Amino acid sequence: MFASLSPEKTDLGKMDANSLWHPLVQHKPFSQKPPKCMAKGVGCHVTDTDGVEYFDGISGLWCVNVGYGRQELAEVAYEQMVDLAYFPLTMGHEPGIRLAHKLLELLGYEGKVFFSTSGSEANETAFKIARQYHAQTSPAGSGPRYKIISRYRGYHGHTMGALSATAQAERKLKYEPLVPGFFHVSPPYYYRFGDGQPENVYNAACLRELEQTILYEGAESVAAVIVEPIISGGGVIVPPEGYLRGVREICDRTGILLIYDEVVNGFGRTGKMFGHQHWGVEPDIISFAKGLTSGYMPLSATVVKQFIFEAFLDDPGSDSHFRHVTTYGGSPVCTAVSLRSIEILERENLCEQAAEMGEYLLGKLQRLLDHPNVGDVRGKGLLLGVELVKDKVSKTPLESDAVASITKYCMGQQIIIGRNTNTIPGFTNVLILAPPLVMNREEADRLADTLYDAVFALPSS
Repeated sequence: MFASLSPEKTDLGKMDANSLWHPLVQHKPFSQKPPKCMAKGVGCHVTDTDGVEYFDGISGLWCVNVGYGRQELAEVAYEQMVDLAYFPLTMGHEPGIRLAHKLLELLGYEGKVFFSTSGSEANETAFKIARQYHAQTSPAGSGPRYKIISRYRGYHGHTMGALSATAQAERKLKYEPLVPGFFHVSPPYYYRFGDGQPENVYNAACLRELEQTILYEGAESVAAVIVEPIISGGGVIVPPEGYLRGVREICDRTGILLIYDEVVNGFGRTGKMFGHQHWGVEPDIISFAKGLTSGYMPLSATVVKQFIFEAFLDDPGSDSHFRHVTTYGGSPVCTAVSLRSIEILERENLCEQAAEMGEYLLGKLQRLLDHPNVGDVRGKGLLLGVELVKDKVSKTPLESDAVASITKYCMGQQIIIGRNTNTIPGFTNVLILAPPLVMNREEADRLADTLYDAVFALPSS
């Protein structure tokens, strides 16, 4: 639509260079060549204003789970805008009520749902709930339980509280000091730190570190532990079997709330509706975004189990209610679109398709391990990572320029793939694949073959 209104693309490029601040990139090169401008999306593909079509191997930002161009989602948004475009959830509206009910139905337990607009906000909400919960349930005279523990390489958002939980060096650069009360432990990163131990021995060591950190800080001062079931932007790190169960048991012993950040993992991405369902270990609080609407509308949710909500119940006039509000969180249009997006996931069995296609694609990617610079290929469903190293023995991360040459090669073949940012200085060495869940076998073959060619085009060391 908009591309047809601007036939002089050079003017659009100048407007971009002069007006738009893009995230995560340096802008000096844009004065000579502005970034690509996308105009249309259908299925797994997007087309730019020059008419060039690309396979989107990263689903926008891990979010377009049901694929681009779903007309029924546009129609649902239109119909809801006509009926009731906006009303805050200080009162109720039907799509918001129905979506909250649907989420609890999918999770399979009693609780409450608080809506926001982004994953960062969903996690900020979770932290505030956890702190207030403990303030209202801790024994009289005890100190505040306010500390939050997360893992290195984890990403939990860009707002100051969520950024404080994020443990990626580059994300925090020039924004410190951050919010006090946030602490970090090692991730369950067996490929890089297993050192030949049996996986269960390494897993036990990770859990001991978490428990020791809690003891050092004082369990009575810790409000919550937050984890992504599968660390996503930090390099697609899948935990060893038993890890999440161990974290759950530690939290239960110490009275600490367990938060799952499922902003990326949720809504079919890993081959199940929710990532934690691979391990059958439930959290106390869970945050959703991205796939919640398949990226068609900005919406997030923070879901708490009923026992947490009950700590906020009191007579009117008390200060025990949750004193937190968001203007746009849970708007009628966003929640209506989310309901239909979830319906599509279920109707078309896209969780099962993601599991099947993910297993197929993971199998195709195994041949990358024949290359001396490919150290590991891992993931679940359509959340996959390829870790690149200088050599397989030292596992020293491959240089950033070499990794960038692979993503550039793929882009030249009209395929968009991702890579992790500097979780640790020098660690930008994991390629990330997270295509829409509607990807078919032919598209998976093209993605895998192109990536193979890109990796084997690396100069010999």
